[in-house]
Amino acid sequence: MSFPRITAAVFVLLLIGCFALIGIGTVALVGPDMTHSVMADHDAGTIMNIGSDMSFTLMTANGRQVNFQCSDRCKASLGHMTRHKFEQAHTDVYYVEEANNIFLALDVD
Repeated sequence: MSFPRITAAVFVLLLIGCFALIGIGTVALVGPDMTHSVMADHDAGTIMNIGSDMSFTLMTANGRQVNFQCSDRCKASLGHMTRHKFEQAHTDVYYVEEANNIFLALDVD
């Protein structure tokens, strides 16, 4: 090796890159569980309508309509949900299933 400092610098940069990728992968896997709880499920689609009681209907990618009730955290994002409805934007919903097949939306983005 005629350039030991360059070799060491490349090795250090590769090592930092590997640690960064491991960290990003860990956050991507564990992040939603830490934010929304381990019991939360995820669904995605477009919001079809929003009721006066903050319940809303989501049309999933496979054409299924799912009705959700808003939790307190969900109610804080009414403006965001309304914009998604009018723009027909992709919407992610994190929810928990309660008794009698009631889906309680924890977070809507």
